[in-house]
Amino acid sequence: MVSPRCILAFALIVSLCSPTIFADEAPKAKPAMPPAKDLLTQKEMPDPLTFADGRKVATPEQWRLRREEMKAILEEYEYGHMPPAPGNVKGQETSAKDLDGSKTRYRAVHLSFGPEEKLGFDVSVFTPQETETIKAPFPTIVHLSFMGGEKSAWEYGPALRRGYALVTINYQQLAADNANYRKSPFFQAYPDYDWRDISAWAWGTSRAIDYVESNPLFDKSKIVVVGLSRLAQAALLVGAFDDRVAMTAAVGGGCSFRFCGKGRGGKQGVDELNAQNTFWFGPRFTEFTGLTDKLPCDQHWLLALAAPRAFIVINGLDDQYCQANAAAQSYLHAKPVYEFLGVTDRLGVDFRPGKHGMYAPDWETVLDFADLQLLNKGAKRKFDQIPPTDQLR
Repeated sequence: MVSPRCILAFALIVSLCSPTIFADEAPKAKPAMPPAKDLLTQKEMPDPLTFADGRKVATPEQWRLRREEMKAILEEYEYGHMPPAPGNVKGQETSAKDLDGSKTRYRAVHLSFGPEEKLGFDVSVFTPQETETIKAPFPTIVHLSFMGGEKSAWEYGPALRRGYALVTINYQQLAADNANYRKSPFFQAYPDYDWRDISAWAWGTSRAIDYVESNPLFDKSKIVVVGLSRLAQAALLVGAFDDRVAMTAAVGGGCSFRFCGKGRGGKQGVDELNAQNTFWFGPRFTEFTGLTDKLPCDQHWLLALAAPRAFIVINGLDDQYCQANAAAQSYLHAKPVYEFLGVTDRLGVDFRPGKHGMYAPDWETVLDFADLQLLNKGAKRKFDQIPPTDQLR
């Protein structure tokens, strides 16, 4: 009898041509990966440095192969498959004005792309006033947001004062965040792909990055992606799959599934997510209801896939959705990859008192970490501090 591990390893090796954000062709037929019930039970966190066939990653070249294997697993079982990059993103400025006594320039920009350039969404662009020390091209934060538009300017003052530009996306332009998600234009334009909301939010964010790359206002080597809660899940996916992202910040998201949910520390785990919002994750994710330990991956893989680029996990100690210990476990189990690549300082974690949300201290953490990682400014604090176990609840 062939073991489940051998079946999975064979299927994964064949599936490495599975499309990612950067794929340039439609998905090819491939053997189906085994159903969740036939996968190995893994109570421990799946090791990102071990291939599906049991081989250990020993060289950077092998890590590159392992990354592709991991991405194929994540697409198959957790997120679904995203379409290729359309390659035709255009930005059209529709309005502009000065804000905050001319200290900030606001632009509304419409992006168009896709088949016959019929897809699109609006982004809000905020750039700081240029000075002797703050000049274009600016390091740029792409913020997948619950708001967007000029009204979101209040949130960005600290970043603008430090010299960062911001490109803000109202996430519901990308996917509706409800059970009628298939009516969103992205899904109608690419009906042969089995993606859902988180993948659509991630894919759309990468289209905003296409625009950032093409505009001389922005420093394309210093792109930061930020998201909160379910948008942190999308930011995780962008940071893992889009190598143009220099730094990812996931706020209140990215908790390891093996350490959250009923009987696993509480709050939202696999069972809870599948009971509440089946339109967030890919179609096969529901197979793992009641079978969390069958997952061949976990959320620490997304942090690991970003290496050697920068990544920080930010969480409230009293977050009512994201289990603090589960966030800490994502950090701890991704850390060996950063150590293997010799970039331990590029993985960060930060815990603050308080509940779910993105507050001023979280923005300060994002900016301090970005200053350190992208602008070579001295660290104001450490980013490797995990609170005592009794505080991680």
